[in-house]
Amino acid sequence: MSPNGVSFVLSDRAQALASYPHARRVGNVVYVSGTSCRRPDNTWDGVEIAEDGSIKLDIRKQTRAVLENIKLILQAAGLDLENIVDLTVFLVDMVGGMNEIYNQYFKADTGPTRTTVAVHQLPSDKLLVEIKAIAHDPK
Repeated sequence: MSPNGVSFVLSDRAQALASYPHARRVGNVVYVSGTSCRRPDNTWDGVEIAEDGSIKLDIRKQTRAVLENIKLILQAAGLDLENIVDLTVFLVDMVGGMNEIYNQYFKADTGPTRTTVAVHQLPSDKLLVEIKAIAHDPK
């Protein structure tokens, strides 16, 4: 392994908008880049565009898609969600149902530590949430 670790770029996930991997393993720690609900075809889970052009955004669907994307990225590194030790959540709007979905994936006594930050915007005006993760491989 190089001093900079091993990068994971998944061909079946939305590709980064700049030059960075989905995740990087350094020793027994995996750092997952900020992850959104963007699909490989550059559409988004939790975004409905009506015929009149109006847009409905669903924080619950976006949160579920983000966590499922992180799960797939971790699985490529041989880990899973239970290996996450720390999360940083970026929210455009602090009011909403993100915690409702988050609590379906993690428990307070066994889940990761978490920091939640309100942000002015994310890389697309259709995104309500982005999450980055740090996972530990006990092996």
